[in-house]
Amino acid sequence: MAVLEVNGLTKEYGQGESRVVALDHVSFSVEKGEFVAIIGASGSGKSTLMNLIGGIDTPTSGSVTIDGVNISGMREDELAIFRRRNLGMIYQFYNLIPTLTAEENIALPWKLDRRKENKARMNELLQLLGLENRAKHLPGQMSGGQQQRVSIGRALINEPAFILADEPTGNLDSKTSREIIDLLKLTNQKYKQTILLVTHDETIALAADRVLTIGDGKILSDEVIKS
Repeated sequence: MAVLEVNGLTKEYGQGESRVVALDHVSFSVEKGEFVAIIGASGSGKSTLMNLIGGIDTPTSGSVTIDGVNISGMREDELAIFRRRNLGMIYQFYNLIPTLTAEENIALPWKLDRRKENKARMNELLQLLGLENRAKHLPGQMSGGQQQRVSIGRALINEPAFILADEPTGNLDSKTSREIIDLLKLTNQKYKQTILLVTHDETIALAADRVLTIGDGKILSDEVIKS
């Protein structure tokens, strides 16, 4: 079952001679439980693609369907709620709230939805992330790798349709980067969590099961790394 379907996705900026095609009729699907990397150089269109899939931007044409729901025609308020409940977002710079503890940052999607906290789920995630002893720490009291682990926990807490990770190792050293990628692979295997990893680093991309290479706004190749 496809949790993500991208059909004819196009994004243009400007008009006439200043018109720029950032994404050019891109189509692909991602099945439940897949770990897919989207790789491309700066200016290739991968960031535009990520923003359209994440509902942060709207396409010029084409559609994005998540768990059977076409998000392209949603109102902004509907989209914000849908995104919070169905997408897990991981960013290069963590995007944690500095006045909240690690545990409170992870639980933020619950708070925004006024949902009752599931202590068993929280404790399981803290253990998986290796944050049992950092649960009450503020972001400023943690290393970059620990902060990224918190952002992964926040992305996982609602058991989303898929996680969209935008250059999640871009602000980390090589050892910590490897640990973060290994952690994403573990969540993929343990929870059958679908993951889309956006990166410019080919070594990082090869950790995925499938690699989409994008250039000049088009998909240049779609390669299965392992079955």
